[in-house]
Parts: sequence; structure tokens; C-alpha cells
Amino acid sequence: MKFFIDTANLDQIREANDLGILDGVTTNPSLMAKEGVKGEKEIFQRYADICDIVKGGSVSAEVFATDYEGMLRFWRPSIRRLQSNCLALRTV
Repeated sequence: MKFFIDTANLDQIREANDLGILDGVTTNPSLMAKEGVKGEKEIFQRYADICDIVKGGSVSAEVFATDYEGMLRFWRPSIRRLQSNCLALRTV
């Protein structure tokens, strides 16, 4: 069994990671907004921060696009800045 935390709160992610039980993080636009993260630049930075905390783990990120091209349009500008082995994209 794997343990994933569903949040965009960095303190919660660090706490779970420090316990040694965290396999990854799932998050979405609603959870980002709950943490006050808004705008593409802040969202991409939050994903980068999450990937830095969960080194070697998995981060699942939702996007609003429902097709491959739409997903690429959203992520292409910043995906190279993120750890590509860390991030999995899914649609809302």
C-alpha cells in the first residue's frame, strides 16, 4: 500500500514526509486556492516546492484541460522547471 496526502499545504506535506510514510502528493486547483495559491506562476512554483519536498516521490497535478493538447498548452511553458520524474498530470 502507498500513502498519498491530498493537499497543497507545504507544512502538512513536510510533516508527512518527515514521518517517513509519504509516497506522494495529490493536489488540484481547489486545494491550491484554499492555500491562497493563485495564478499560473504561483501554481507552478507550488508544484516545484512540492516536488522538492517529496524527492523521489510522486506528485499528481490536476489541470482543467480535457484533452492532450490542452494539457500541453497549460504545462509546456513551465514543465521543464519541474522534476519531470516527479509530476503526473490528470484532468479535472
